[in-house]
Amino acid sequence: MPMADFIRVTAACPITNVADIEFNLENIKKCIDTAVEQNSKLVVFPELCITSYTCGDLFEQKLLLTKSIEGLQHLCNYSKGKDILIAVGAPLTYNYCLYNCAYIIFEGEILGIVPKSFIPNYTEFYEKRWFTEGIGLIDEKIDLFFQKNIPFGTNLIFTCGDFRFGFEICEDLWAVIPPSSYLALMGANIIGNLSASNEVVSKSEYRKELVKSQSGRCISSYIYASSGVFESSTDLVFSGDLIIGENGALSSYNDRFQRENQVITSIIDINKLNSERLKNVSFRDSIKLLPFKALDIEFEFKNINYGIFDRYIDKHPFVPSNEAERELRCKEIFNIQTSALAKRIIHTGLKNAVIGISGGLDSTLALLVIVKTFKMLDIPMENIITVTMPGFGTTDRTYNNAINLCKNLGTELREINIVPACLQHFNDINHPAQKHDVTYENVQARERTQILMDIANKEGGLLIGTGDLSELALGWCTYNGDHMSMYGVNASIPKTLVRYLVKYVAQKEVGEEISAILMDILDTPVSPELLPKDSEGNITQKTEDIVGPYELHDFFLYNFIRHGSTPERILFLAKHAFKGDYDEATIKKWLDTFIRRFFTQQFKRSAMPDGPKVGTVSLSPRGDFRMPSDASYSLWKNNDL
Repeated sequence: MPMADFIRVTAACPITNVADIEFNLENIKKCIDTAVEQNSKLVVFPELCITSYTCGDLFEQKLLLTKSIEGLQHLCNYSKGKDILIAVGAPLTYNYCLYNCAYIIFEGEILGIVPKSFIPNYTEFYEKRWFTEGIGLIDEKIDLFFQKNIPFGTNLIFTCGDFRFGFEICEDLWAVIPPSSYLALMGANIIGNLSASNEVVSKSEYRKELVKSQSGRCISSYIYASSGVFESSTDLVFSGDLIIGENGALSSYNDRFQRENQVITSIIDINKLNSERLKNVSFRDSIKLLPFKALDIEFEFKNINYGIFDRYIDKHPFVPSNEAERELRCKEIFNIQTSALAKRIIHTGLKNAVIGISGGLDSTLALLVIVKTFKMLDIPMENIITVTMPGFGTTDRTYNNAINLCKNLGTELREINIVPACLQHFNDINHPAQKHDVTYENVQARERTQILMDIANKEGGLLIGTGDLSELALGWCTYNGDHMSMYGVNASIPKTLVRYLVKYVAQKEVGEEISAILMDILDTPVSPELLPKDSEGNITQKTEDIVGPYELHDFFLYNFIRHGSTPERILFLAKHAFKGDYDEATIKKWLDTFIRRFFTQQFKRSAMPDGPKVGTVSLSPRGDFRMPSDASYSLWKNNDL
């Protein structure tokens, strides 16, 4: 069953003959049919495509203008029963002025007509020879011979539930303040641009950047359709550039210079756009700047079926899939982490850092950050006090990796076995050492934190926390144990990204010996090692066996926080993202775990130490995420999955 959050949209470029309206209509209809077959709900055509853009002074010919309107009537009749919104370009005569317009057609009628606001008249463009600018035109009515009282203006919003469409034309996108900016503030989350943009060297990339940028500023989707190669080549060449953008990114575009009807489609995530707008205070405040009110034109699709769900869903939203981009991301994150820690070191006047080293991923990453920071501040490596604290579950593998890493990095290394202190504490609180429950585990975590805090005090050092974002989201840490530090450098880095950061250092920033240690750490199962190892000395307590796969939890976290997604929506997206990796029952199981733990463990996040934000999702109670520690999760738990 399709989710109402999504809609398929289309950009189309039909084959045209200049001034040959009948021929143009036939190809426009073919493109409409293709869009309908692909379950699209909107198709955007190029500017003036019914007549062709390059008619020149033929736009002053009454026959051309009359036949153009007759062509619109024909197209309205053709649209009956097709359940698709059509945006097509044609001229319009009104009050002895000629306007370059977008006609918005649905189920046999013109819902509204949008004039081009800005008319280019520079370099190769001479549109003011024929057309009048539409800027400032609002709330007008147009009568055509086949339909009366058609809304005409630049303030038209075409609305079907949460899907709100607005339209502008070509040059409008190049303006200092594009009309689409106002359309977005009036509620439009899907914006179409009917264009005739000629080709010159490098212009295509600029168009893409414009579409990306405007979709990002407007927090909208943006569908751009430009005229093709069969426009007149007397002085200009057109390429049929088709682009679909969404909130600052390109979701689809075509190969230009095609000599056949061109159609591209993309599925738009309306929930994502609307949730971004809801959180963006600047967007909301900008609504006050609107010079006029929207005219809402309501219509209704028969269904919102988008066909096969072919929208790409990133299973690892925190980690760029492109290797080169991922490397740049890792480098940037390290710069953020080290800059943040450097500021804290300088502010406190401390010259020592203290960190507990387990041989696991998180403590390794935190240590690498400290090392890089100290190099930047020209502080000796021996001022980094690394403490390994073997306990009941410490394995030889993690122990040796911790020891070898610290030795190779040149830090001061201390070893403190916590077993005697923990046994004494069990005796003090009358807890059987053979009872391997939460008390057994937390005693170890708190003993380690106490040791580290006291060493930091004794040595005049800053205790660096190692916990990551995924652990904070799940509450997978001991309150006032590993949960606490003096500064947490990993606090907004999810576990899926921690791996790549450590891998980045191993491959790009250290020698072979340290790299080999880091690669073995990466290959070690994630574990707090708080339960005794097995008879062969291997890890028995594997975190992902207990709380679930981190790649699932990071996916849940991203969609829950970043987009305010419901459990139903998260499940829908996860099923597509992890198809072939996890079955639906497994995803449901761990999603339920995520929701329960996220809500019940907020009290830990409410008391978390300072730490830098590095990405779009952070759980700091002082900044990004503020939630009562005693909020109920019944609404989310009871959601019918």
